[in-house]
Amino acid sequence: MAEMAPESPSDNSIEESGSSRFLDRLPALKSRNFRLFFAGQLISLIGTWMDNVAEAWLVYRLTGSSLKLGTIGFCGQIPVFLFAPLGGIVADRYDRHKIIITTQALSMVVAGVLAILTLTHRVQVWHVFLLAAIGGVINAFDIPARQAFLSDMVGKKNLMNAIALNSSMFNGARIVGPAVAGILVASIGEGWCFGANSISYIAVITGLLMMKLTYIPRAGARDKSPVQDIVEGFRFVKDAKPIRTLLLLLGLVSLVGMPYSVLMPIFAHKVLGGGAKELGILMGATGVGALAGALTLALKNGLKGISKIISYCALGFGTSLIVFSFSRSFWLSALFLVPVGFCMMVQMASSNTLLQSMSPDRLRGRVLAVYSMMFMGMAPFGALFAGAIAERVGAPMTVAIGGVACIFGGIWFARNLPEFRQAARKMVLAQQMVGGEPAAEITTGSLLPEGDEALTTETPTS
Repeated sequence: MAEMAPESPSDNSIEESGSSRFLDRLPALKSRNFRLFFAGQLISLIGTWMDNVAEAWLVYRLTGSSLKLGTIGFCGQIPVFLFAPLGGIVADRYDRHKIIITTQALSMVVAGVLAILTLTHRVQVWHVFLLAAIGGVINAFDIPARQAFLSDMVGKKNLMNAIALNSSMFNGARIVGPAVAGILVASIGEGWCFGANSISYIAVITGLLMMKLTYIPRAGARDKSPVQDIVEGFRFVKDAKPIRTLLLLLGLVSLVGMPYSVLMPIFAHKVLGGGAKELGILMGATGVGALAGALTLALKNGLKGISKIISYCALGFGTSLIVFSFSRSFWLSALFLVPVGFCMMVQMASSNTLLQSMSPDRLRGRVLAVYSMMFMGMAPFGALFAGAIAERVGAPMTVAIGGVACIFGGIWFARNLPEFRQAARKMVLAQQMVGGEPAAEITTGSLLPEGDEALTTETPTS
């Protein structure tokens, strides 16, 4: 049973007009609750990206060490790997709306503490490490609940659009936040960025409190012990080969490719001869590409072609990283980061969409917990390894090695594509039928082996 009762038509729709015709291409925005979520998150995420850039620069300014940069990434993300399974069962057992309000409020407090320590000139590196670890624990509960909450707000029919819009919001903030942070850090210091981040959480919390939702507990959601729930979630992921394949590719890319962002202060300062302002521009360039990727997905209807897109993006991500690693021109480097952001975001958002489309409602939080472990949970190991390797061979060679590994991962996924399509299509159709939607409305032709597209609109038999 769905956790949230659907909005009434009067709450969920907008009057027919020119703007509503435009929204036909972006159906998730017709949901009042999603609009409130979207607006609040957009403001809050600008603060979050300001915080990320300022935090990296603060650690680099205090230590000058690439290893310490890798360590801060490890501290902030390893809790996601360790605690996401607990976050998954909490998201499946309890009211996701209230969970998100709680996690956002706690994140606001953590950002505020770091702001106070920095502005009073008492901050030390271990303070940053500790607060990053606490933030990681909060994220381990926030991410599964927030991702699963998208379906609660808009339903499965508009899920892909909601995920793409959520990603576009994330990456729109990724353009603005780093650019503003670069200017603020260079002019008045890191502490004000942390303070602005703390204040920005008020927007998302306000939006969440304004939502109209009716919580409906899932039947049998708490019949088993937490350990049994965790085991059930992992067993489902292990036995569902399409889900397992997606998560393995995602984990590889997160482990070897994503740590490029941790080394960005070194590229900005040592490789390209800039400072905090240049760091903000580089991070913003990645955000431009990621925003373009998210908007591309937002205008896409259905799942057709999405499996090929995932394989192409893994290959494109690795290739773009290699090209970026060899650049010694600042503006060329910024340009090469645009396809890095595009490929990264399209792969992540497409994988998220497929995972949610293949997963039962009662297991969605736990599946997304494993997604969090692969997406964010593998990144700390990659950040730590990348920091250590960069100390020996340099940041450019480290990024190039990661790019090569991503290319091999993309080739492996592409070779398994025919089998993946067939199995994934069966899982998507099964979940659509459980949700009561006719199979004829499902656009999953590309999930089929070549030549089987004509089967897309067949109604499965029980």
